[in-house]
Amino acid sequence: MYKILRIYLFTALFFTNALTISGQGGRASYHFLDMTSSTTAYGLGGINISTVTDEINIIDQNPALLGPEFDRQIGINYMRYIGESNFAGIRYATRINDRSAWSVGMQYFGYGEMKETDASGAINGSFSPKDMTLSSSYSHDITDRLRGGITLKGAYSSYAEYTAFALATDLGINYFDPDRDLSLSAVVTNLGGQIKRFNESYDRLPIDIRLGWTQSFEGLPIRFSITAWNLTKWKLPYYDTSDSSESTAPVKESFTSNLFRHLILAADLVPSEKFHIGIGYNHKTRTDMSNYARDILSGFSIGASLKVKAFGVGVALSRPHTGATTFMLNLSTNLYELTNQS
Repeated sequence: MYKILRIYLFTALFFTNALTISGQGGRASYHFLDMTSSTTAYGLGGINISTVTDEINIIDQNPALLGPEFDRQIGINYMRYIGESNFAGIRYATRINDRSAWSVGMQYFGYGEMKETDASGAINGSFSPKDMTLSSSYSHDITDRLRGGITLKGAYSSYAEYTAFALATDLGINYFDPDRDLSLSAVVTNLGGQIKRFNESYDRLPIDIRLGWTQSFEGLPIRFSITAWNLTKWKLPYYDTSDSSESTAPVKESFTSNLFRHLILAADLVPSEKFHIGIGYNHKTRTDMSNYARDILSGFSIGASLKVKAFGVGVALSRPHTGATTFMLNLSTNLYELTNQS
């Protein structure tokens, strides 16, 4: 077990020092690394690093949510995203011993078919851009209530004749008090950099620091969550198009605006261990959409899951703007429970 931990930590430190430092210039790219495969997280606003659940895909939010309880569990996911985009993936997790666990996963991001043109605008054919990730996660219980985790990710992109490859690391920690149903988490995501570039320019990874709180209260079968993200920068200005009489939309960047664009608010009803339904609100998603492209549902998401014996199913919906309704599906099974049942 300690040999595995040393390998993960050595690799993480190598990428953090060698790749992140060398890639401080350039523009941020590889934002597909932030797209969750979990219906639980997607229904709770798109990002949630502190909800403790047995849904296997939640591991992509925080490797410290992985644990020995994920014993021989496998999950597949599918998402119909905006336009012709379709995402899908598979993940497997299993225990190593009473305090450690390991997981491996793969995700595919397809964006449909696009026309390929030259500099003059002449159409030369079509291409299908795509991204892929391979990931491996490891977690270890530091104490009875404190758990740490690490994820190593390889990201491959192919856009027509251009390809690129990057390596990234997520580091996470979670404190869980079952007596108070209190969960506190911290995650640093996407430490690393490009190994192969599209061209001569360098694209940075979307490094982020995130904090999360989730808790239920006595007598209420409802968990409340607050997730703070984009903490590597305070100012998150956006164009306020609410006043259509102005020729130029003003930039809004007040203290209150910046604060709420860093927060995701969520609540989920958990009447039993077999069923949950959650709702989330992401203020940044809502304010990123111009008034004419959003409605009352923009920024909100909803998800639900049901487990029957060794099988689980989860669904989540979101409507970022009036022209798009996104849908996510999770299917999972616990091979350990399945074997014992048979």
